Amino acid sequence: MLPYSSGTTGLPKGVMLTHRSIATNLAQTDALFHPGEGERILAVLPFFHIYGLSALLNQPLRCGATVVVLPRFDLEQFCRTIEEQRVQALIVAPPIALALAKHPVVDHFDLSSVEYLLCAAAPLDNELGAVCARRLGLPHVLQGYGMTELSPVSHLVSPVETDPSPGSVGRMVPSTELRVAALDGTDGDLGPGEPGELLIRGPQVMKGYFGRPSDTAATVDADGWLHTGDVGFVDERGYLYIVDRVKELIKYKGYQVAPAELEALLLGHPGIADAAVIGVTDAEGTESPKAFVVRAPGSTLTEEEVTAFVAGQVAPYKKVRAVEFLDAVPKSPAGKILRRELRAREAAR
Repeated sequence: MLPYSSGTTGLPKGVMLTHRSIATNLAQTDALFHPGEGERILAVLPFFHIYGLSALLNQPLRCGATVVVLPRFDLEQFCRTIEEQRVQALIVAPPIALALAKHPVVDHFDLSSVEYLLCAAAPLDNELGAVCARRLGLPHVLQGYGMTELSPVSHLVSPVETDPSPGSVGRMVPSTELRVAALDGTDGDLGPGEPGELLIRGPQVMKGYFGRPSDTAATVDADGWLHTGDVGFVDERGYLYIVDRVKELIKYKGYQVAPAELEALLLGHPGIADAAVIGVTDAEGTESPKAFVVRAPGSTLTEEEVTAFVAGQVAPYKKVRAVEFLDAVPKSPAGKILRRELRAREAAR
């Protein structure tokens, strides 16, 4: 198969996945989690994206689950379908979890049939996940981690786990190896709690990028380790936490700032419906965080209020230095923030 990477940081690339890598990854995932026969799952993620293809078509159908398909995400239709079809499982991206956590329309529907919600494709803040879980009457939101190049799953929180590490994307699926490499290029792997680039090896690793041998060699090294480009760390229990993409990290006067951390803080403000953060460079060449904010309905939030809200909760080097209000944050069909579009917008100025 030839699904395309999401292209959030660059041009999309065709990812060559073999029958063996896909079938093996389904078996790996089954070991931690699979829907029961007849279980009703709501599908709104695009099937051309590896997440929708694997989690909403391949795995449920081979397990005998019922997949209820919607043509696109509309929150009211989404909630009405849950109520009418007595949907038991939601497999979503963070923007849907955000809507379920914060939008008032959710209160108008009976969503009591939902037994679990799995969120993946981009980082989900722990607090936002907790709000979403409480609103749906769930013990916690499940998370997973993977990428197109991994067919796509490497980590998962199983619905049967009673005490997963809060905010984590779970533990490794079987037959998978993980290394956490230092971001400064020094040799040796990092220990628990130390963030670095995630390197993954296993039978689910892609064959390569279609027609791009140099890109393939730069991503999968000679020993078979896939360099994910994601920054994360593992806790003492083996649960993985995602910090951000290596290429997205903002370098402010030698300090590293993760946009996803600031976005999670911003989403905690009641006057903010959505947010994205990128690094922008001033005339002196200093990169600093800039926030793009979508006001909640009825909100009159100002730039000064946004910067003060963040400044009150972070170290000085992490403060948002500029704010711009938007009607909508650009996102891929799978729900990932397209920060490259925001950077292009800045560059055009």
